[in-house]
Amino acid sequence: MLYFKLHLFVIIFANLQIFQVQAANIFCYYDTQRITDVNAAINYLEPALQFCNFLIYGYAGIDSETYQVKSLDYGLNYDIYQAITSLKLKHNHLKVLLSIGGDRDKIDDLAEDNKYLKLLENLSSRNAFINSIQSVIRTYGFDGLDMAWQFPKNPPKHEYTGFRKYLDTLMNWFRKRPVIDENSVLHKEQFVSLLKELRQSLNPMGAIMTMTVLPHVSAEIFLDVTSIVNHVDFIILAAFDYLTPYRDPTIAHYTAPIYAVSERDPSHNINYDVQYWRNHTTATSKLVLGIPAYGRSWTMIKKSGITGHPPIIAGGPARAGHRTLTPGLLSWPEICVKIHQNKELEGDAARFRKVSDPTKRFGTYAYRSVDENNEHGIWVSYEEPKTAANKADYARARNLSGVALFDLSMDDVTGECGEGNYSILKSIHNIFKKSN
Repeated sequence: MLYFKLHLFVIIFANLQIFQVQAANIFCYYDTQRITDVNAAINYLEPALQFCNFLIYGYAGIDSETYQVKSLDYGLNYDIYQAITSLKLKHNHLKVLLSIGGDRDKIDDLAEDNKYLKLLENLSSRNAFINSIQSVIRTYGFDGLDMAWQFPKNPPKHEYTGFRKYLDTLMNWFRKRPVIDENSVLHKEQFVSLLKELRQSLNPMGAIMTMTVLPHVSAEIFLDVTSIVNHVDFIILAAFDYLTPYRDPTIAHYTAPIYAVSERDPSHNINYDVQYWRNHTTATSKLVLGIPAYGRSWTMIKKSGITGHPPIIAGGPARAGHRTLTPGLLSWPEICVKIHQNKELEGDAARFRKVSDPTKRFGTYAYRSVDENNEHGIWVSYEEPKTAANKADYARARNLSGVALFDLSMDDVTGECGEGNYSILKSIHNIFKKSN
């Protein structure tokens, strides 16, 4: 009888372990950069939370003098922190994390002046940072933190075709390769030390720690993958923005393809990033695939051609959307409204033409050709519910822990696209709902 009970316990425990691996996590980032009214923000946010396991609130920064955590929500102070964590009272399945870094916190371009690197180099600075993390978590009730550490990014790399490709290869023999960070080996070790120290300080609090790998941060240069996975609960790969209007204003291309695009940088795709991490760790269950809820937009010019089949010659970032207020960046509802715009409208109000990807390998884009005055042209590579679902299916098929949406404010918050509110988030959720 005792043997039977023990055997039954082993079977149940094993099944629970399997369930933990198979059950998908959905991490919902929420960037409050453009929020001015806390109460309105919370009201818009609440309908999404039923689909999220984790809400990652961003972003907090680092004070360059004290190396303590500081709020980047100027004008909102810390009221938003309390409002965000209070959401757990209504949604008891939800874990709320505070994200440190991202691209909101202003840093110097030079590695030697990067406060995120300088913090790593000094034990007292690391302790000041850790103590401030503990204080914020306790004071506002966060369940943990997300480390979106701002390592120096890889410089843009131009890819050529035909004769120019061979000429560029030849010239590379004579070019001096740029050094991103002369002390990268040391910083790699110090970052592991910081994560270890953070883990030890958070364990007594029962706090969670995740790490977001930002776009264009070289894991090979800065991240000791084998050691890192031992100290974090999840590793979130921000696998997008391989090409943006700021990194290369003259060439427009897919910003988040799943697979490599012919005659382009073979590392500029989701599959490359995921395989790199899978090849360097057995902790696949800790990997999370990041998916954007927006599009990157370039200005089309006459040299761009009519349809804008990528890659195209571009004329810099396109005009800012009325929601994003950022040139070269459009949210999903800003794009879908333009696609369904009245055919009779002209100029900047004219509609976009959508080009789908039946192969499900590269993504969807839309364009508006220039008019006779060489104006009003735009090309945008973007995420929509179908393409986001494709990426969630990719993550599910590879037994990743789940996906992360960047971010809720870029999704269709009010249902303007005709598929209900948060249509991208719902499409991701439905993929994992089917598999469980």
